[in-house]
Amino acid sequence: MEHASILGISPPPTSRVGLGTWAMGGSQWGGTDDDESVRTIHAALDLGITLIDTAPAYGFGHSEEVVGRALAERGGRGQVVVATKVGLERRGDGVIRNSSRQQVIQELEVSLRRLRTDYVDLYQVHWPDFSTPYEETAQALLDLQRTGKIRAIGVSNFSIEAMERFRRVAPLASAQPPLNLFEREALEDIIPWCRTNGVATLTYGALCRGLLTGTMNEDTRFEGDDLRKTDPKFLPPRYAQYLQAVQRLAQFARERYDKGVLPFAVRWVLDQPGVTVALWGARHPGELEPLRDVMGWRLDDEALTYTDSVVNESVPEPVGPEFMAPPEQRPEESGERPGASV
Repeated sequence: MEHASILGISPPPTSRVGLGTWAMGGSQWGGTDDDESVRTIHAALDLGITLIDTAPAYGFGHSEEVVGRALAERGGRGQVVVATKVGLERRGDGVIRNSSRQQVIQELEVSLRRLRTDYVDLYQVHWPDFSTPYEETAQALLDLQRTGKIRAIGVSNFSIEAMERFRRVAPLASAQPPLNLFEREALEDIIPWCRTNGVATLTYGALCRGLLTGTMNEDTRFEGDDLRKTDPKFLPPRYAQYLQAVQRLAQFARERYDKGVLPFAVRWVLDQPGVTVALWGARHPGELEPLRDVMGWRLDDEALTYTDSVVNESVPEPVGPEFMAPPEQRPEESGERPGASV
């Protein structure tokens, strides 16, 4: 397993592939099996993955509970980098952004109980809250870091301007932007900025919600509350275009590297300059088996160029992951103050 360094987290060493646990929360992914999720976490640890990424918003805390159970049953908490998030407050069947000082402090205590631990290795602001000054959120996290309840501070889905303001108050260890073969906007600005400023990156969505597993076709159906029922990539006419791109990439990966499209897609993320960790979502142990095919090789320049051409030719009007963004608070809900947004 390849390893990387994140400011404030050592030991244990951080694996360059981290386990994403959004689907383990159940909601928005058509349900889940907790026992199977626990086995998946144990399988990830057996394969050398040391970073597990979760969040209270994943199943309204259920993902954190599953992670906590898996680690309690396994033991060896000090050998695992636990990354969770803060700043999405539940409202009915949904969430809104709330990164106020009070919310941050209260939410951490709840997360610690769910995770069955007394500290979090990496505590990340899940989405920017434009109704709360970034400086207020950063100060709250800095105060918590000084108590030892969190080891390192990160952000997710933040702009460069927001990160600049944030780190004037608190040390910023990491940023978490989306990145995969089909959603690569972060390569234009966020990841180069992080690389220049010594901020680690935990990129999410390496398999683009399953598109890059190579297991989907035009007959694949999504049930219940699965978010892919509303994801523009999985709706006509784009769905067929993305599937065509996957087929072409799968053929190339097989012929050139004797690899499946899944390890090829994860390797592409890891080989981008400035990427520290690629998060890989799974909820069944078997979904992690291709991990061994990810390590020990790199994509050459010709492969990178060909990959770009396939995506550009197959998907003439690509779309990003914007549909996943949670709603903002309205000013009357949040008590918005001057200077609260950028």
